[in-house]
Amino acid sequence: MSAMDKIVYRPARDELAYTFGGRIPVAHLRSGDTLQVFTEDCFGGLVHGRADLPSQKCRMPYLNPVSGPFFVEDAEPGDTLAVHICAIVPAEDWGISTTFPHFGALTSTTHTATLQPPLEERVWVYRIDRRAGTVRFAATDSDHRIDLPLEPMIGTIGVAPGGFEARSSIVPDTHGGNLDTPQVRAGTTVYLGVNVHGAMLALGDAHARQGEGEACGAGVEIAATTTLIVDVIKGEPTPWPRLETDTSIMSVGCARPLEDAYRIAHHDLVGWTSRLTGLHVLDAYQLVSQIGRAPIGNVCDPNYTVLAAADKALLPAAAAPYGETHDRLRQLTAAQQEGSR
Repeated sequence: MSAMDKIVYRPARDELAYTFGGRIPVAHLRSGDTLQVFTEDCFGGLVHGRADLPSQKCRMPYLNPVSGPFFVEDAEPGDTLAVHICAIVPAEDWGISTTFPHFGALTSTTHTATLQPPLEERVWVYRIDRRAGTVRFAATDSDHRIDLPLEPMIGTIGVAPGGFEARSSIVPDTHGGNLDTPQVRAGTTVYLGVNVHGAMLALGDAHARQGEGEACGAGVEIAATTTLIVDVIKGEPTPWPRLETDTSIMSVGCARPLEDAYRIAHHDLVGWTSRLTGLHVLDAYQLVSQIGRAPIGNVCDPNYTVLAAADKALLPAAAAPYGETHDRLRQLTAAQQEGSR
C-alpha cells in the first residue's frame, strides 16, 4: 500500500447523517487515501452557551450527526477496513457538556425506571487552549476551575451494518457506531468488519476529552477536523470493532447489560490472541486474565461499550495484527507530516 489521494470533505448542514446504513455515499475513497473531514458536535452545532438547553435547541432524532458515508473501493463483505487516526483538531476554542433529564449513568432512565425526579438539565462550557493543550473545567455553582489535558477523541465511527439495516448513530454495535471510548484518538488504528459493498465509513461526535464510562452521558463535545488514512484488508473478517496502538491491541464489545459487553470484548480478545500467537485458547484465556485491562467506553448509550486490552510487549512473539497494517499506516502518517513541514 502506498500513499494516494488526499480528500477534504466538509458537509453542509443538510448533508449530515444520523444513521449508519441507508445513505448514499458523499465521496469515494481508495485504499491508501487520506481523508480530512469536518464533523459537527453531537448537538449539531446548536448549543453554544449555558442558556442553550439541548432539549430546547435540539430535536430527536437529529442528535449525534456523522459525516459521510464514504464509499471505499474494493471493500467487500468479509474484508476489514482499517482506519488510522492521524490527527483530531478542535474546530473552536470551546466545548460543551451537559446533564439531561432521564439520561446518564446516575439517574433514572427508560431502561431503569424509578420514581425519583429527573436530573436538572444544565450546560457547562469548557474553554479550549490548543497551544497549551488544556480544557478548562469551570463549576456552575462555585468558583472552582481547573485545567484538564486536551485529549481529542472520536466518539462515533463505523461502517454500514449488514442485512439492509440502518442503525441510529447513537447506537454502538458490531458495525462500530457510538463507541464513546477515549482510545479512538490520534495514533490509533480502528479495524471494522465490512458488511456491505464499499463499507460506507462515517464518523463524528468528537470530544475534547472524556472520562472512561462517560458517566453523565456527554464528553466535552466539540466540532473537529479529523485526518485519517483508510486501508482495505482483503479476506480477513473482523466480528467486532478492534483497535491497535503502538503498545496495545484492544477488542470492543457493545451490549446491555454491561457484563455482556465485557464478555463480548474479552471473548474476542482471547480468540484474537490465540490466533496471533499460536497459544491454545485456554492458555490465551489465562494470559489475558492476568494482563488484560478493561477500559469502559460508555454506560449510557442504547448499548454499553467495554474494551478488552492487552499490552503487546506481554504477549508471546507473534504474527503482527492484520499484517503490520498499523505500523505501515503510522509510518505513512509520519512521512506525510514530515513532508508538510
